[in-house]
Amino acid sequence: MPYDEVVKSNQGQAKAEIYSEDLVQSREFREDYEKRKGVVKAEEMPWEDSPHGKLKHIIHEKMNTRECALDMYQLFLDGAGRSGKHRHMSEEVFYVLEGKGYDLHWDVDFELDDKYHWKWSEEPKKFEWEEGDFVYIPPYTTHQHFNSDPQNPARLLSATSRLIKALGFDWLEQVEEAPGR
Repeated sequence: MPYDEVVKSNQGQAKAEIYSEDLVQSREFREDYEKRKGVVKAEEMPWEDSPHGKLKHIIHEKMNTRECALDMYQLFLDGAGRSGKHRHMSEEVFYVLEGKGYDLHWDVDFELDDKYHWKWSEEPKKFEWEEGDFVYIPPYTTHQHFNSDPQNPARLLSATSRLIKALGFDWLEQVEEAPGR
């Protein structure tokens, strides 16, 4: 006897209000969204002495703004300073606002069978940067920023997509903390 998909799909008695609840949730989100900030003044941007280094958050999902896709911060590196070493599932881009230095990137290779198997390069790739440069960091690449000028600070403007977290890949790992932590 051939498989009867119609009979199979009509089985079960469970009831739900999922779509109706989604409509209510969406309406509540839109009402809340209208109350969120569309402009964030410099004095409203919070500072953080984090395991990654000294940050000034420009936009973050916890800042109650209308921006729903990006997280951005400035990273401040003292003369000859360095950030922490970390990795995250979202790709990252940064623009060098001031200073000069370099990045070390440990690229990742992975296999997927029953679970993920991650392996990072033994030796990092080095990328030199200076004021006005743009740098791309691939997803889940372990990376670290270094200021190569002992006399002057460096300042980086970093952006990542928070959409990756919304997809269930909220993987942020601090591999090594910045000095002084």
